[in-house]
Amino acid sequence: MTELKPDQFEMRRLESLSNTIFGVAMTLLAYDLPKAAVFTSAPGGSDLAHVYSGKLAGFALSFIIAGVFWISHHRRLARQPVGSRGAVILNLFFLLSIVLLPVTNGLYTNYSMSNAVAVLYGLHLTAIAGLNAWLWWTILGGWRHEIMGSVFPLLVFIPGTIVAAFAPHVAPFVWFIAFGGVAIQRFTSARTEPDA
Repeated sequence: MTELKPDQFEMRRLESLSNTIFGVAMTLLAYDLPKAAVFTSAPGGSDLAHVYSGKLAGFALSFIIAGVFWISHHRRLARQPVGSRGAVILNLFFLLSIVLLPVTNGLYTNYSMSNAVAVLYGLHLTAIAGLNAWLWWTILGGWRHEIMGSVFPLLVFIPGTIVAAFAPHVAPFVWFIAFGGVAIQRFTSARTEPDA
């Protein structure tokens, strides 16, 4: 192993921390689901559907978002075995945005029809996507085709948040489009591989 300079950090240590943070945050997304309702008698199927349908949809959206960003984060750290102090700090801000996901998800699943809560959740998703794109930008050294997959969610979450201000019940459908970033990344990487 080569000697690290005083201002360099091994990113595999950050990867261990990020795996733990993502795991805990993704687990906490489900923490309040059993507490969603207090039934006076044994609930029926319609009672469960009424109480949990929106909460499970919010949980699924946040879980998938966290999973997609974990994959992106893992791929990014694999490309950067050593990072500067600035890169580590930026990664820590990205991880902070992930830690806060159960908080905004809890608000959103309980008050999804509130414009203010939907906008807050949308702003949080936008911040996560923005930090992710910024980290990819720093690793790739500027604009390249590979960055399109990380910029796409940002371009979806911004209008989705604007939609949330006026129609919070429509915003999740817009936010789900952000997963197209994974397809874009797959398509652009397949086109640039020598054997493809």
